Amino acid sequence: MTPSDDPARAAFAALRTPEGEQLLAGLRDHDPADELATATRLRRTHPAELVSAALGQARLRQRAVAKFGAEDAYRMYFTPNGVEQATRTSVAAHRAARFAGLGVRSVADLCCGIGGDAIALARAGISVLAVDRDPLTAEVARANAEALGLAGLVEVRCADVTEIDTAPYDAVFVDPARRGGRGRIFDPEAYSPPLSWATAAALKAPRAALKIAPGIPHEAIGPEAEAEWISDGGDVKEAVLWYGEGFAPGAFRATLLPSGATLTAPAPLPAPPVGPVGRYLYEPDGAVIRAHLVADIVERCGGRLVDETIAYVTSDEPYSSPYVSGYEITDQLPFNMKRLKALLRQREVGVLTVKKRGSAVEPEELRRRMKLAGPNAVTVFLTRVAGAPTMLLGHPLG
Repeated sequence: MTPSDDPARAAFAALRTPEGEQLLAGLRDHDPADELATATRLRRTHPAELVSAALGQARLRQRAVAKFGAEDAYRMYFTPNGVEQATRTSVAAHRAARFAGLGVRSVADLCCGIGGDAIALARAGISVLAVDRDPLTAEVARANAEALGLAGLVEVRCADVTEIDTAPYDAVFVDPARRGGRGRIFDPEAYSPPLSWATAAALKAPRAALKIAPGIPHEAIGPEAEAEWISDGGDVKEAVLWYGEGFAPGAFRATLLPSGATLTAPAPLPAPPVGPVGRYLYEPDGAVIRAHLVADIVERCGGRLVDETIAYVTSDEPYSSPYVSGYEITDQLPFNMKRLKALLRQREVGVLTVKKRGSAVEPEELRRRMKLAGPNAVTVFLTRVAGAPTMLLGHPLG
């Protein structure tokens, strides 16, 4: 099928004409709330189909700023699925740096999408074969490499990734589709391509990285892989399975961006001790929790868990680490809304930060019921301590 036979590809081709590019440039600061008036105005001088395509692309670029930054996002092109599934620049750059640091100079990027990872790899000096089976997606990836001045390092091919010979490349990167018509896919064998195929492709290569959902069960991870969970600004973004020379099979790793701090353990530690709440409480980063490295934090701070099922660590001495947020605890109370409301009123608390683990209470609902007023701020943890619903009040350290 040629672009002229596919309405979506035809609309994309129109966006790349001088008229389309000029129209897109004028929509950079477009307010979606004014879209009807803008469309009416633009259709007086431009074809209606081109105006619709440009407005849709303008919306996608605005959404993409959060992942790619304004400088790149407003030069790139996107599809709705591409914006949703693309790796954010900081994470892609971290992964590319690991490859480059091991001397990788060429990568077969399978299931490349709109090219987010291919761009990061090329910027790290790595030549990339970027493959996607969807014709429009492949065209968008090619356009993005050109728009960012990376076409010399990125070859885009529209093909079935299962038919690609990856032998000529130093490494393979596979990013299976984890969304279907009904939303997010949780069964790794329902990925496209399935996790089993992606793993087999990774094991054939000298080095490989396989992007997976951060919620993947640990038992689904083979012993040949080093598993890394990555958070950016405190939010867990993805997990990566690394294979081959330079990686540590069986190890679990948590990496925090933008700092790049990395916590790793060659094997799971024994279950940490559980005990009473001390003066300090530590909330591990989500990547640490996903990587099952909370026991490592407990060991490092000489602390304990407040409950065997809850990832809150407590100690009697202060502990500083990039992998946790620390709090000094002032009060420990059985869960009771009325008692909490009275205490907050007595202390003139007007700003309440609510954190929860092991509690069904919604933070917004709790704040609404507290009717806050006053100059002071408090953090309340809704959790379980030794199995009992508990409220812990405190303040961030530092």
